[in-house]
Amino acid sequence: MPATPRSTYRVQVRPGFDLDVTAELAGYLAALGVTHLYTAPLLTATPGSAHGYDVVDHRAVNPQLGGEAARARLVRALRAARLGLVVDIVPNHAGIARPEANPAWWDVLRRGRESAYARWFDIDWDRGRLLLPVLADTAGALDDLKLVDGELRYHEHRFPVADGTGDGTPRQVHDRQHYELVNWRRGDAELTYRRFFAVSDLAGLRVEDPEVFDATHAEILRWVDAGEVDGIRVDHPDGLRDPAGYLTRLRAAAPERWLVVEKILEYGEDLPDWPVDGTTGYDALAAVSGLFVDPDAEADFTALDGRLTGRHTSWEDLTHATKLEAATRLLAAELTRLSALVPELPGEQVRAALAELAACFPVYRGYPPSGARHLAAARSEAGRRRPDLTGVLDQVTARLRDPGHELAARFPQLTGAVMAKGVEDTAYYRWSRFVALNEVGGSPAHFGVPAAELHRFAAARQVRWPASMTTLSTHDTKRGEDVRARLAVLSELPGRWAERVADWMSRAPLADPALAHLLWQTAVGAWPIERERLHGYAEKAAREASVATSWADPDPTFEHELRALVDRMYDDPELHAQITAFAAEITPPGWSNALGQKLVQLAMPGVPDVYQGTELWENSLVDPDNRRPVDFAVRRDLLARLDAGRRPAVAGDGAAKLLVVSRTLRLRRDRPDLFGGYRPVPARGPAAAHAVAFDRGGAVAVATRLPLRLARSGGWRDTALSLPVHERTDLFTGRVYSGSELLLDDLLSTYPVALLAPTDSVEAAA
Repeated sequence: MPATPRSTYRVQVRPGFDLDVTAELAGYLAALGVTHLYTAPLLTATPGSAHGYDVVDHRAVNPQLGGEAARARLVRALRAARLGLVVDIVPNHAGIARPEANPAWWDVLRRGRESAYARWFDIDWDRGRLLLPVLADTAGALDDLKLVDGELRYHEHRFPVADGTGDGTPRQVHDRQHYELVNWRRGDAELTYRRFFAVSDLAGLRVEDPEVFDATHAEILRWVDAGEVDGIRVDHPDGLRDPAGYLTRLRAAAPERWLVVEKILEYGEDLPDWPVDGTTGYDALAAVSGLFVDPDAEADFTALDGRLTGRHTSWEDLTHATKLEAATRLLAAELTRLSALVPELPGEQVRAALAELAACFPVYRGYPPSGARHLAAARSEAGRRRPDLTGVLDQVTARLRDPGHELAARFPQLTGAVMAKGVEDTAYYRWSRFVALNEVGGSPAHFGVPAAELHRFAAARQVRWPASMTTLSTHDTKRGEDVRARLAVLSELPGRWAERVADWMSRAPLADPALAHLLWQTAVGAWPIERERLHGYAEKAAREASVATSWADPDPTFEHELRALVDRMYDDPELHAQITAFAAEITPPGWSNALGQKLVQLAMPGVPDVYQGTELWENSLVDPDNRRPVDFAVRRDLLARLDAGRRPAVAGDGAAKLLVVSRTLRLRRDRPDLFGGYRPVPARGPAAAHAVAFDRGGAVAVATRLPLRLARSGGWRDTALSLPVHERTDLFTGRVYSGSELLLDDLLSTYPVALLAPTDSVEAAA
């Protein structure tokens, strides 16, 4: 088994799909061609957790996944199938929604700063009692507090009672505790512990403390030392006080393991020089998906969005506003804590300066003492927008440049949260110009990726980060890869799309036209989609956008209107027929894009990941929609039929995508020597711009770009690729080619993609 995975397959282990069920996938995954299973977090999470990122006990495998015995059975099943294991870990935070499930948090609540675990959590003890925002938004909420079995109970919530404080009424006992139960609305403004983003049920951990690191990583590292874990995926390193220090310690503890970080890079940003193998692939996602978007359509979509929404705000101004809103509202408690670190300056001015700097920060975070240019850019832009704050901005920035100042250590933790909440979770739902670009790690302002740009990106990865992950879908993506691939077709039909969506929006208006434009794009991208799934997505999108409704203050009138709009898509026969017809029109070119981006992602430099289920067509939207159960029986059956010789058409069953995935993964697994380099293979001829091809050192991948424009221009005609004289076989069709010129009209006559390899290397991967 290779030390570095040649490919991974992500499985969302959870209650209902536990480790024993996962172990049953080993044979299928081996047949698919992957070398490593890549799981969601395995440690004990909040009971009932569907994702596992709310770990409550770092000492043991989640009993709801089957516990340690099931983990051992999984490892044995994987080893029997010659597969490795990559695990997801969560160093930044722990789950506290149910205090009784988290022994360390329970002890902190019971004993306060005298607890042996008080230093585990990033708590500001100097601000008084630990605030827990769990009470209903009513004046008499504490009247519902009860004393039961020596604990304080508030409805389903349980809290410990400190020794010697149990006498009296529930209110009296509550007032003697180290914690204070408060209205949930006070959480964003007054919380006294660091959270994961704005999620009060996830408390920040101080893994920069060696004692905390050791305690929270002991079980994971025990698996590593036993040779039962081959790779580690680190969740959200940007939340940590010192990501570089943490990763250095982790690398020292697991020196031979593949190590990747969930680091979201802004467009053009480089990964810091950390002791890791790379990122989890959002940078690759943006480059690959953008390759299938027509850059020439940008002006048309900008004009369309202006006509539909009446908005002419730039992406930069919109994100500045949403980031400032996140800093001053959702993350007000964090802003208060930072402001207190500069007591010698006027508090409100410091708050304003820090919020402005965070809103202007061009990337998720800087890494003191390096990354000074990002702070300089933020200071320049903040001064332009707020000249009235020039003096305090200068003084605050001076402290942020001082690596020894506490503010410099904590401010980067704020900027990452501001970017995530302000952009990913808000602006992406307000900016509806072309939603295929509204993706984690992407840049909605960067409209499409020319082939030359993709080649530069891939060549640089081969040199600098050859073992970095590549992906097209994750549990955090806003839309599944095939939805984005179909939406990319709209960039080839800007006029036709403008007519359609304008008609639909006039016939079924919504008070928030930007949200309506987003929903219509999402609907045609995912159609056919079950009504309740689209209802769920529409509600989440509207509340995330926080324009006409929100999570904190839902607007029943608007949400009724929104639900009625979705219902009309299904219940109005004419409208339903039009949506169905339009979706059917863009589906075949969408399939072409989907196969093209999948091949590029799987064959390019890096370690390719396949998110569960995406080896077939998959129309998932944002979580929890993308965590739906996967029918592996269908996939096993289709793969067996392919292996029996079937050459499927590009059709609705998705078997063509499974063919591309399995044959590419098998070749990477069995002939890694064919994937050791990167060289663009230019096409020559009238349709050269529609081909993207590259040679990895023996394996040549070829994909079709912008298929509608290609068809309108007359097809491939005499367009050809030049390759060394060599006998090559296309792994997807089995056809053998020789000679130095390959006509694309011949090569791509069956599928819009091809994977060529020396004929003598093909048998092992067939």
